[in-house]
Amino acid sequence: MTGQLAGQPIFILREGGQRTKGREAQHNNIMAARAVAAAVRTTLGPKGMDKMLVDALGDIVITNDGATILQAMDIEHPAAKMIVEVAKTQDDEVGDGTTTAAVLAGEFLKNAEELLEQGVHPTVIASGYRLASAKAKEILKTLAKPVTLEDKDLLLKIAVTANTGKGAEASKDVFANLAVNAILAVVDKENSKYTADIEDIKVEKKVGGSVEASELIEGMVIDKERVHTNMPKKVHDARILLLNEALEIKKTEVKAEISIKSPDQLQLFLDQEEQMLHDMVSKVIDSGANVIFVEKGIDDIAQHYLAKAGIYAARRVKKSDMEKLARATGAKILTGLKEISESDLGKADLVEEKKIGEEAMTYVTGCHNPKAVSIILRGGTEHVVDEAERALHDALRVVGVAIEDETLVAGGGSPEVELALRLREYSATLIGREQLAVAKFAEALEIIPRTLAENAGLDPIDILVEMRSQHEKGKNTAGLNVFTGKVVDMWKEGVVEPLRVKTQAIDSATEAATMILRIDDVLSSKSAPAGGMPPG
Repeated sequence: MTGQLAGQPIFILREGGQRTKGREAQHNNIMAARAVAAAVRTTLGPKGMDKMLVDALGDIVITNDGATILQAMDIEHPAAKMIVEVAKTQDDEVGDGTTTAAVLAGEFLKNAEELLEQGVHPTVIASGYRLASAKAKEILKTLAKPVTLEDKDLLLKIAVTANTGKGAEASKDVFANLAVNAILAVVDKENSKYTADIEDIKVEKKVGGSVEASELIEGMVIDKERVHTNMPKKVHDARILLLNEALEIKKTEVKAEISIKSPDQLQLFLDQEEQMLHDMVSKVIDSGANVIFVEKGIDDIAQHYLAKAGIYAARRVKKSDMEKLARATGAKILTGLKEISESDLGKADLVEEKKIGEEAMTYVTGCHNPKAVSIILRGGTEHVVDEAERALHDALRVVGVAIEDETLVAGGGSPEVELALRLREYSATLIGREQLAVAKFAEALEIIPRTLAENAGLDPIDILVEMRSQHEKGKNTAGLNVFTGKVVDMWKEGVVEPLRVKTQAIDSATEAATMILRIDDVLSSKSAPAGGMPPG
């Protein structure tokens, strides 16, 4: 980038800097973003395929989850990174529909490029897209139907829809039950609004057994065993103490030397240490606790005294597990043993050590008010368990969102076809060039049913024509059953999704597309490889 002054070129960018501007910059950005969207497009829908991602260390991830794929891809191009952010936002906000959001963003850009070539200004396209997005959300609200906590069948259908097409599909009913029961266990009510925090659900992955063997524990499962073999394996009617300090002798803060002149003094010193540990354990015993979870270490001597008193102890428990234990048992997390009152202890019917596969774990069950639960996920191999966890995460989030918002829409591409239809009608009422942008926005939405058909090996044109004609007749829940290849009522089929999955996908895809469209100059200070564009 140079400026001209009295015949003397002035260098503004550093040597090796790159600049693309105008149509070229827009074209480059749109191409890069579309390439990323195309990468995940084949994973969309129940018949979507999986991707195998191998990172620099050779670790393998096999997944169908859009956000996971995009985050694992080492993407260099700045515009392409925006599509990754769309998927990430979708994952954070709703947990499902990540591929949909990325594919929509790519399609919005593709259609915008057609308008750019006809000479429509990017700002006009952006404002048209924003109008269309706002209108789409209004229309979606009219398509939405209510769902309540009591409607367990409908909640199960939501979870099944989220899991169809994932690696865990073979046992999707098991997953749906796990997800719905787990969410119903941790739902909170605040000011007549429900909230479901997925953080209160602990997922423990264990390789071995089949996915069918996964189970929900009404309570906590901690991936630790008791510290001493003489401790009881089971403690009924447990009174639980949570301590985030070590049951060890504290080292001095400053460097100190103790000079010992005779063996007697050494013995005295050791006895004193033992006495201090004994006093610590006595405080635990006096508190009436018979189970103790410690976030840090427990000294060998302290272990011996605890075992003698018949107290079950586990050490080095993760902080997050401690917080969940506190929620499940009603215990308070103490920072020291100074004063322990009865109210600081938590209660549970049973604390026991059980073996799963090779490893021993601690089960805390029968909590009096379990606002935290655990799910144990099993699977034949590590990859299976990992993908099962991603599928379960989606199902949990989607059921949680449905309970929070209490609104659902049909799936199977039906909302998109209905939106496209209504937005085309809406575009005809607009004057000015925004009309063109709204019509292109409507057309772009049909990429979702089109991709569902393509991934299922069906003819996308035939399917789209059939869907449009059914929607024209007023069947606004007609969608594609990819297993039979027929266009049927998705509501009757039980293919349903939370409204927020759709609104969030359209929102973030529109925002990313308009942002990329408005860029007409790309200045990069680091030297790009020949060709002006980093490898896409």
